[in-house]
Amino acid sequence: MKKKSFIYSDLSKKQLEKLKEFYIQKKVDSMSHQELKQYVLEIISHQINDTIDKEEEIEAWREMSDFFGEQFEIVILEIQTKYIDEKNVPETEIDSQKKRIELLKNNNLDQDKTDMWDD
Repeated sequence: MKKKSFIYSDLSKKQLEKLKEFYIQKKVDSMSHQELKQYVLEIISHQINDTIDKEEEIEAWREMSDFFGEQFEIVILEIQTKYIDEKNVPETEIDSQKKRIELLKNNNLDQDKTDMWDD
């Protein structure tokens, strides 16, 4: 006879929570120091680099500020000095948006406009 295959809905909320906790603990225990470091690096990198909106960007900023503490301003000044030519990148992005909008407008103007009432 075939064993029953379980799915998450077979467990109560509490049972599912305990299973997840058990898995997390076993997974972490099974990882080497290097694997743990790599995993944490991926998580932090995703958390900081893959911000989607202003709120997430502010959250990442606060986290970096808390980490660097009093050295945060020094770190920022060093990066601004080192990458001074990169200051205008956002303006370039805005310019490319403007170009796309202009192209869309031009494409719309180029299309023949016909009024459905004209015969």
